[in-house]
Amino acid sequence: MKTLPIGIQSFEELRSAGYLYVDKTREIEQLTRSHIVFLSRPRRFGKSLLVSTLGELYKGNKSLFEGLYIYDKWDWTQQYPVIRIDWTSIQHSNGEDIEKDMRGFLQSIATTNDITLTRPFASGCFAELIEALHRKKGQKVVVLIDEYDRPILNSVGKPEAEGIRAFLQSFYMILKGTDDHLKFVFLTGVTKVAKVSIFSVLNSPNDITINNKFASICGYTQEELERDFSEYISDTANHFSMTPNELLKNIRLWYDGYTWDGQTSVYNPFSTLMFFNNQKFSNYWFETGTPTFLINRLKKRSLAKTVLEPIVADATAFNSYDPDAIGDIPLLFQTGYLTIKGERLVGIEPEYTLKVPNLEVRESLMKHLLNAYTQYPVEQLGTLGRAMLHQIRNCDEEGLTDNLRKMLAGVPYNLQPEADTTENANEARYHIIFQVWMTLLGFTVESEKPTDRGRMDMVLLQDGLAIVVEVKYHAKTKLKTLLKQAIAQIREKRYYEPFLGQQMILLGLAVSGREVGCRMEVHPTK
Repeated sequence: MKTLPIGIQSFEELRSAGYLYVDKTREIEQLTRSHIVFLSRPRRFGKSLLVSTLGELYKGNKSLFEGLYIYDKWDWTQQYPVIRIDWTSIQHSNGEDIEKDMRGFLQSIATTNDITLTRPFASGCFAELIEALHRKKGQKVVVLIDEYDRPILNSVGKPEAEGIRAFLQSFYMILKGTDDHLKFVFLTGVTKVAKVSIFSVLNSPNDITINNKFASICGYTQEELERDFSEYISDTANHFSMTPNELLKNIRLWYDGYTWDGQTSVYNPFSTLMFFNNQKFSNYWFETGTPTFLINRLKKRSLAKTVLEPIVADATAFNSYDPDAIGDIPLLFQTGYLTIKGERLVGIEPEYTLKVPNLEVRESLMKHLLNAYTQYPVEQLGTLGRAMLHQIRNCDEEGLTDNLRKMLAGVPYNLQPEADTTENANEARYHIIFQVWMTLLGFTVESEKPTDRGRMDMVLLQDGLAIVVEVKYHAKTKLKTLLKQAIAQIREKRYYEPFLGQQMILLGLAVSGREVGCRMEVHPTK
């Protein structure tokens, strides 16, 4: 089996050392037909390898592409000077550092090419280097900028942000002034940032982020997974004592599901590689950068439903934004916690349905959200969850109540900020906690489902079982009274009727002050 390219971002190293490579050069060949291109993808999604591949292509390193789609479709007689900027290797902690380090970086390229730079600032050196390389090599220059937004994102909310943005503003504007000397410009990032005018100063950049022609340029399609990882699939299936098809079903559930056109689904490349390497299902991508700020934001703004239920958004969700005031939906989409699951036209304007992509992201988000609400340790949620799932399915009121008390022990008596301490607000917060928890347990949760008699709090669906849930909260009403009211409401409103014919449980959940409890009844299937 070819070695998995874990941590390999150099196309030259990957191909020279014989690592496994999923051929993306069909999309890359199309990409090069544009002049200036921007691509947004989440972290650890193969952007750096894509940039490296483009660099070797334009340098004319033909041998590295032997056997790939583009090999006999590229003019290898033409070789272009390449400037590749990777912000992970350039200091950008403040305006002074970024100026100094970028100037040194450009000077090193100039020295390698026997070029002398005379201008005092990095932006001027950038223009000087582009023009000099064009004259010296007799070919226009290719500029590749990886993680163009990294300095901006790393400085959000910090005093030095203004200086960094001012530098980037002047630096990226050079690309417009030197356009006559440029063959191709490619920029990657996580976001589109409005305060750095790269998208307004450049001459019509082609944003291919949600272009269906490039939906699979990063990540692995189903066909690519089964073709290029066939030996790993067979070996890992044996490890799990599964058939290859059974294994593929599980891998798809965990790591597939990212789409940027609502149709072409791709696997997370980092998680897929780590899975085959470790032969263990785990939350690889999520845990490499647990988004504490994102979890706290979802909790603070009561926005958990944005990752619990499908979200409908228009095209503005993908536009550039102010990094100091990014909307919740653009943030979740551009960082990879929501992905496009559907697109339709409303009149002449597209409308998008966004969802959490797969089990890896959903399970991780649910665990960290639940920890944020309840303070229950993330590492212990798996054990607690298995016990509670068994108790729910077996109508074990005593066991479930005991575990609910354990889970909610760290929840403050008053969940709401001082501006909102109503009973309804507290009930809504407990509703979210239970919805997150039941989603984590593997139920399909339909929240606030309307019926002809009212609106039920939620219904939990799993393997032919329907659990109709009513949540009650009151600071002073006795727990037994609240539980009685919950079950009575389900029965009086006949919330169970849509689920007749299948196994059904009526579940009342109630919180009274510091007390929590449940009442469960098996409902006849007819």
